[in-house]
Amino acid sequence: MVNYRRARVPGACYFINLALKDRQRDLLVRFQDELRCALRQAMARSPFGLPALVVLPDHLHLLMDLPPGDADFSSRVRRLKSAFVSLLHEKPDAGLAFNAKGEANIWQRRFWEHLIRDERDYIAHVDYIHFNPVKHGLVGAVRDWPLSSFHRFVERGVLPVDWAGGAEADVLGAGE
Repeated sequence: MVNYRRARVPGACYFINLALKDRQRDLLVRFQDELRCALRQAMARSPFGLPALVVLPDHLHLLMDLPPGDADFSSRVRRLKSAFVSLLHEKPDAGLAFNAKGEANIWQRRFWEHLIRDERDYIAHVDYIHFNPVKHGLVGAVRDWPLSSFHRFVERGVLPVDWAGGAEADVLGAGE
């Protein structure tokens, strides 16, 4: 088995990318209430801050703030994935199937994380999270995607409602 090396810094903030195994499915938006519940369950068991989040049909991006002295983002991701699968188990239209090991056919096995290095890196990842629905062609403007922390940023006066609505959109959407 490959031994993945992950940066583990207590109390740090991480950018996390979780994707469905089948990228053609829309489970995350179709079962958004179950995903919200799974997030709440994961946060209740092992608290963490969630400063930014976007949920797309087949993947999600989030910033995870860990408590001081705690560097265990992996168990929090595992709890989130597991809670979502458990909640979908009750939904016949979710198309849940299990392999011989008892693993559901929902999530990709691994996830991608990035340790946020500084304020500039933090801002760049918040921008990336918020612009992602436009980048994937789901909406024409950031404000039109409902499953995003962008709306909280607007309510708090951190970002204007028309953020990334003009020429800057081409710059923000470059690369994944």
